Amino acid sequence: QVQVVETGGGTVQAGGSLTLSCQVSGLEFETRRFAWFRQAPGKEREGVACIGWDSTITPYPESVQGRFTVSRDNAEKVLYLQMNNLKPEDTAKYYCVTGWSGGEFLSPENYDYWGPGTQVTISS
Repeated sequence: QVQVVETGGGTVQAGGSLTLSCQVSGLEFETRRFAWFRQAPGKEREGVACIGWDSTITPYPESVQGRFTVSRDNAEKVLYLQMNNLKPEDTAKYYCVTGWSGGEFLSPENYDYWGPGTQVTISS
């Protein structure tokens, strides 16, 4: 059974930073593509970062370009999302996903395994 768990969410002031982590069990971490999505209340899920098994990174969406950085440690089997210069509009629940089934890397319907999410709240 595949389990995905995100940690590291919290509340920070605008301009601050947070690092999210994701650990996965039940599959071979080293061979998997991973992505981070977020969803704010009343909004659709948005893909914010994607990284291949070889650390190839998909271009970030404009909403987070230059502020978010995805990385992975295959030895420790951990995925990260470093978020800098956070803005109130970054407030959302952030999800770590894997199990890409083809198609666009930042489309939520193309991933089979989702964590429960971790809340990120940015105060102004």
